[in-house]
Amino acid sequence: MSPRTFSSSSTSTATGGDADSWAVRGLVTAGAALAAAVAGAYVAFSLRRSPHFRRQVVGIIPARYASSRFQGIPLFPILGKPMIQHTRCLKMRLTDMPSCEIQRTWERANIATTLDQLVNLDVAVGAVVDLDDGGVAQTEGDEKVVATDDEKIAECCRGFGAHVIRTSESCRNGTECCNEALQKLQKKFDIVVNIQGDEPLIEPEIIDGVVKSSASELLPLAAPDAVFSTAVTSLKPEDASDPNRVKCVVDNHGYAIYFSRGLIPYNKLGKVNPHFPYLLHLGIQSYDAQFLRIYPDLSPTPLQLEEDLEQLKILENGYKMKASKPPMTSERICTGNLLNTRPESLRAELP
Repeated sequence: MSPRTFSSSSTSTATGGDADSWAVRGLVTAGAALAAAVAGAYVAFSLRRSPHFRRQVVGIIPARYASSRFQGIPLFPILGKPMIQHTRCLKMRLTDMPSCEIQRTWERANIATTLDQLVNLDVAVGAVVDLDDGGVAQTEGDEKVVATDDEKIAECCRGFGAHVIRTSESCRNGTECCNEALQKLQKKFDIVVNIQGDEPLIEPEIIDGVVKSSASELLPLAAPDAVFSTAVTSLKPEDASDPNRVKCVVDNHGYAIYFSRGLIPYNKLGKVNPHFPYLLHLGIQSYDAQFLRIYPDLSPTPLQLEEDLEQLKILENGYKMKASKPPMTSERICTGNLLNTRPESLRAELP
């Protein structure tokens, strides 16, 4: 073999070896960078759920006048107060704010004192907030927010000293209403709690449990992959077939599998099993604020539209949902029947 030929061969081999070496180094570097990015994201997420990380929580009561079940329900009088006032006043007690006359649902929510203890932060739950010229809500301290698309509801809330966020009529459900209200708040929040305006009997402990499922400060990373949390409770077998009572099934780890207006689970006999522990979905919902911002961009899904349940869009898009089980229950005012049949019971249960 001539020196020239050897030299050429050696050079070619060396060049190929260098190329392979650089390729390997590139892959190693890229892999290390990816691992660092994943680790960084995990650390950041862990810090957000750490008990030392100050998480910001806002509670919003969506108040829509044009309810398909009960038009004008937020303004329906219960024991001399509009329903939404009961909700609001409960929330104000939560942050040691003076009691006010806004709505019974709000009143019930304000008693949830453990919410502030859990997250150790400024809790904003339900007042009506005036907007500046740029459409940004100006809030001070522990403001509370009522979000509504109706001027009659807004006037009602202003009448007892509340601040109101007006939302557009294009909001298709309470979740989208909460998202729009969140964008108009000047302060940034990590968790958004949606408290239904037709739940004047909601127990404060239920609110606390749902926030705890989201924040997980007491149980860090208990549900690290859940972007949504809600509450379920025991349902009487005789009510299991009522389409106004949304049923839920959960897995062994407390994640929601499905929600339905129909009977679930459904056995082969086609009858309600009086011994089965059916679960009722309660109206309170809590979202990761970052997820809430993308929720309106998710297209409506077949199951969501068929059941008319907005939480199904979340499950159909592959997101995880935590379902806490408080030891008490709550009853929604879905129609006028409850108001007509339970006046004395309501008087005993409401402040």
